[in-house]
Amino acid sequence: MSGTSADGVDAALVEWPDGPEARPFRLLGLHSDPFAPELQARIHRLAAGRAPAGEALRELAALDALLGERFAAAALGACRAAGVAPEAVDAVASHGQTVAHHPELGATLQIGDPSRIAERTGLTTIADFRARDVAAGGEGAPLAPFFHYAAFAHPGEGRVALNLGGIANVTWIPPRASPDDVVAFDVGPANALLDGVVACLSEGRETFDRDGARALRGRADAALLARLLEDEFLRRAPPKSTGRERYGTAEAEALARAWRAEGRPPDDLVATLAAFTVEAVRLACAELLGPGARVDRLLVGGGGAANPALMRGLARALPQAAVEPFDAAGVPAQAAEAMAFSLLGRNALLGIPNHLPRTTGARRAAVLGEIVPGRSGKLR
Repeated sequence: MSGTSADGVDAALVEWPDGPEARPFRLLGLHSDPFAPELQARIHRLAAGRAPAGEALRELAALDALLGERFAAAALGACRAAGVAPEAVDAVASHGQTVAHHPELGATLQIGDPSRIAERTGLTTIADFRARDVAAGGEGAPLAPFFHYAAFAHPGEGRVALNLGGIANVTWIPPRASPDDVVAFDVGPANALLDGVVACLSEGRETFDRDGARALRGRADAALLARLLEDEFLRRAPPKSTGRERYGTAEAEALARAWRAEGRPPDDLVATLAAFTVEAVRLACAELLGPGARVDRLLVGGGGAANPALMRGLARALPQAAVEPFDAAGVPAQAAEAMAFSLLGRNALLGIPNHLPRTTGARRAAVLGEIVPGRSGKLR
């Protein structure tokens, strides 16, 4: 899994039941491979439509091949971490790297050539999950709620699984929920704007707000926060999804440029954006989960779970809820997204649905993912 932030790839080796049940599952190994700043910048430049004129297709093809190699290496790294021979693994499931997401056009694009993954690992590879959901009339995102429901549903608690990656998204799981009761959607920006602004303010010396230090030092600006909260996307009814095309490089640069022109303390802008993410989540929980929703526990994953400024802000914003990382519910926050697509891949091999149509807006439940056979030619 490589997310909107494009800061690296996480690979999880997971053991699932042979049948349609998701439990019990077991995380056997986790491997993380950070991307060099130069590679991250190339991905962001391509996604922002800033590849030099005449070179965009060449760069798209080059990154598709390069990321396929990196994803294959990460999959083999997860095998090594678990002490499991690749030959003992059924398949690799790869989300790919999103470089364009336009559900309003019925289009989404993830790169990281699955044929290259299959060739390098020798394993059947399932990829391109989002495209089938879009073809079925959905947004193509979020897809991780299928895993959140399987991993976090509870008979006595109303739970929200909040992923704070580049984009913040929530999964609402009422007590005793059936799959059709789950509500999930993208909330708005999380690390995409925070990372972009930090990179601009530090002139590239920093790529993210390590340990939330800048946000904790700064003071949120009430006027800017109010303006950011006027964003119509925040109150748009689900299903809805978004990405760097809305909250990406251009918006981060514009915010940093205007802030610098006013001579304001840099850390105050970072604190304001952290407060924006927190308030957007609060509004989503208060207004968009459905009538009578009461959040007893907020489980947080993604890179934002390691940001104390965001976690403390969420605890203040949702005082009625226990705010904890995914780890408290038995899923390491760093592994959760990769584990989610592992489950989607398992279901694709079994030929059974692997998304929640209500959360994406798809017309029907489908089997997402395109399958590239491994060296044996067999699908498993």
